[in-house]
Amino acid sequence: MITVAEARARVLALASAPRAETIGLEAAYGRALLDAPPTALTNPPFDSAAMDGYALRDADLPGPLTIIGEAAAGHPWHGTPRPGTAIRIFTGAPVPAFYDRVEMQENTIRDGDRVTVINPSTERHIRPRGSDFVAGHRLAPGRRLSAADIGLLAAMNIPRVQVARRPVVAILPTGDELLQPGATPRQGQIIASNHLAIAALATQAGAQPRLLPIAGDTASDLQEGLNAAQGADLLVTIGGASVGDRDMIAKIAPDQGFKRDFHKISMRPGKPLLSGMLGTMPLLGLPGNPVSAIICGILFMQPLLRAMQGINPGPKRHRARLARALPPEGSREHYLRAILKPGEDLPRADPFERQDSALLSVLSSAEALLVRPAGDPAREAGEILDYIPLDP
Repeated sequence: MITVAEARARVLALASAPRAETIGLEAAYGRALLDAPPTALTNPPFDSAAMDGYALRDADLPGPLTIIGEAAAGHPWHGTPRPGTAIRIFTGAPVPAFYDRVEMQENTIRDGDRVTVINPSTERHIRPRGSDFVAGHRLAPGRRLSAADIGLLAAMNIPRVQVARRPVVAILPTGDELLQPGATPRQGQIIASNHLAIAALATQAGAQPRLLPIAGDTASDLQEGLNAAQGADLLVTIGGASVGDRDMIAKIAPDQGFKRDFHKISMRPGKPLLSGMLGTMPLLGLPGNPVSAIICGILFMQPLLRAMQGINPGPKRHRARLARALPPEGSREHYLRAILKPGEDLPRADPFERQDSALLSVLSSAEALLVRPAGDPAREAGEILDYIPLDP
């Protein structure tokens, strides 16, 4: 068995370089940015009012001042300023260079065409030209585009960007006992769930899942499934990767050109993880136990998919204090399902008592995976450990 760190490095080494496509901003949310041109604009393009009120000079406070005009967004004032004057101004309007302050209307009293400042602000309420961005500014690649990123690119007058094509993930569930959700199981049969959970993880990582029919525990069924996966950027098999007589992936795939990189890692849950290349396509063989499959999907499949898009593979680790004492850990790195509670400096992580790798109800209730290194000694409440947050 190899360590989790070594397995992660080997899996990430399977990532191909991102393939680019150019799309409009309306379709760019959540996509991995590869390139965007520099903007030719400066924003704001002029000193602008940050409040509704009056543009005036500090030197003329408190007034009264003569109101000689009005400026609004899209409607600048074109008059000639002079000492002892002010203009009525609205948020976003250009502030004439002569004036060095915008006083909020709440701090003034107006009488006809005269205004007096009764309580001057400590702020000038003027957004300087270029305070947001200047010509030549560029959005850095290697990020998944957020709503704020889309807004920024639009403000920069960049309607199209180059993003990584979404990797296609073929997902092949295996097992004679499996039925699709909605079917009525007979004795010895169960409803398949892992393939849908793994498809959701793939979508979350920016990929396009391709769900394949369930393959039975025969060489012919597996061969049919492997053939159906052709053309994908990644094949993920679920189940059949252990060492039982009916676990077929490790036995049959080599005959189809599969070159195994590793099989089995020193972690709980998720020991029987398989990785390698099926021709030119990376293959990850996930365990059949549902919690094991999902956790391996988070730790290995999602980072691989992000690497294929040129973004940080993750997952990010955070720090938490233990809510209760824990006994010594065994010889494998352990990912305990836990809930998070508020703490004084760090969150408090409280692992569930039941940590069986078949308990989806526990994983569904969990907010974090608490990471315990192999051979970790007994821990007292309040000690600090790493955790990986689980998205709702």
